[in-house]
Amino acid sequence: MDIYLPIAEMSVNALVIILLGGGVGFLSGMFGVGGGFLTTPLLIFYGIPPAVAVASSATQITGSSVSGALAYFQRGQVDVKMGGVLVAGGLIGAGIGQLVFRVLQDFGQIDVVISLVYVLFLTVIGGLMLRDALAAQRASRAGLPPPARRIRHLPWVAALPWRMKFPRSGLFISPLAPLLLGGAVGVLTVIMGIGGGFIMVPAMVYVLGMRAQAVVGTSLFQIIFVTSATTVLHATSSQTVDIVLALLLLLGGVTGAQFGVRAAQKLSPDRLRLALAVLVLAVSLRLLIGLTWTPAEPFALFGGA
Repeated sequence: MDIYLPIAEMSVNALVIILLGGGVGFLSGMFGVGGGFLTTPLLIFYGIPPAVAVASSATQITGSSVSGALAYFQRGQVDVKMGGVLVAGGLIGAGIGQLVFRVLQDFGQIDVVISLVYVLFLTVIGGLMLRDALAAQRASRAGLPPPARRIRHLPWVAALPWRMKFPRSGLFISPLAPLLLGGAVGVLTVIMGIGGGFIMVPAMVYVLGMRAQAVVGTSLFQIIFVTSATTVLHATSSQTVDIVLALLLLLGGVTGAQFGVRAAQKLSPDRLRLALAVLVLAVSLRLLIGLTWTPAEPFALFGGA
């Protein structure tokens, strides 16, 4: 069934968009990532203009993250105190990101910049995840415990002033560290249409040294508020939110997130991490090909009459 998208100015198959949203929602609930790092590239592959894909993805991420965060909250796996600091930083970052987005849009470079930034971040994050997943699998096959982290948090985090306790996360650190982390993710949320979970989750573990049980739920908690603010900023400033597209994605995403949370409790974490790493690298490769592949008609702006 085809449906017309008023902002994207094109028709799409509604079932395909719903299934796409469901798949991304499933990953959101399973890994604690907003899913925008996959939603936006997949929409671009489908033919949605990048600026519309970014803005509409943020709307879908909000809904699927609410669904997943509620499930983790019921299990007591959300650090609301830590999440509040991350949200504060994220809202500041979102405001800065919107200014950058508008400047790039005015210069007509937003589509290229979005794709380039995605290639860079997906390659780096996917490579790190693949390395860790393969190391854990090698240790498992050899009958050894998985490689342990040598430090609880990075030295510069420990050196920051004004320390405070985050009991649920098992931390006694300065709130400046999560504030800065939240700000960086807020900027990326606006420019890339991501929830930031694929950066936030590893950063919570390897930079802040958070307790593993609280990482996924807290990541989803902060995603809700930052992506909500991002949606409002895009709708009022750049006018690139396609509500019809967002609702189709949301319909699939909310349902998929619940199944993702259940699957995460049953499947092997190492295999899940390996699968996600491969998927991230595959999306990065496809985006890179799209940037470098010369189109069949490089100077054709419209279809033939």
